[in-house]
Amino acid sequence: MASPDIKRSAGPADLVRIDAGRVNVATQAELIARVIADARSGHGGSVFTLNLDHLVKLRDDAAFRDAYAAATYVTADGAPVVSIARRQGAAVDRVTGADLVVPLCQAAAEAGVSIHLFGTSDTIRDAAAAELRTEIPGLVIAGSESPPRGFDPNGAEARAAADRIAASGAGICFVALGAPKQELFAHAATQRAGSVVYICIGAALDFISGHSKRAPVAFQRTGTEWVWRFLQEPRRLGMRYARSMAYYIAYLLKGSRRG
Repeated sequence: MASPDIKRSAGPADLVRIDAGRVNVATQAELIARVIADARSGHGGSVFTLNLDHLVKLRDDAAFRDAYAAATYVTADGAPVVSIARRQGAAVDRVTGADLVVPLCQAAAEAGVSIHLFGTSDTIRDAAAAELRTEIPGLVIAGSESPPRGFDPNGAEARAAADRIAASGAGICFVALGAPKQELFAHAATQRAGSVVYICIGAALDFISGHSKRAPVAFQRTGTEWVWRFLQEPRRLGMRYARSMAYYIAYLLKGSRRG
């Protein structure tokens, strides 16, 4: 149950809607400025990065749709989502969780905002924390923890975690649980203890820690990072990417018929 004195940013108006998804922040610089301002003023919220996999999940998962509808800030994550948004006249850039962590931590250190890390394994998270402290002098990591196996983002342990994160004094919490669990947790945590801005970052800590290798810059710049990831983990990602590609093609065909 949300406390009546919780303060949350309402977020900007939507720039574009894509089926059950939406985008309301155009650039990384804008997002960082808004998150730092909210964290400094104690206005909590959540940050989601919309990609094709999320759009597929949004079709069938009502709780995921509710979390997305309540998110404070949503960016376009992935070349296909950027392409769809621009086709609808929205001038948005690609903003991913993996690209956001380091510059946002730099801005947080400069602004005197402490952070919290939540998710992934202890080994990966601790290594990522050590790397961030080395790369960003002055960064304060107020807390760091991994949830237990079988973690329910709406359960009692999630509520206790939200209370610990808020009590740590962190203004920003990076949530690395994967979709839709991280978005569901961020939504529930914001409803319960709204002084923290929760940033959903997927595998970003894996990349920062060196546990996983991110796609070379050439793949990132050409919007084909998914090809690299598929080649690294074809069994785990094959069906996900097949569903995402089917969604994208169907969406484009639907748009061409309307045109």
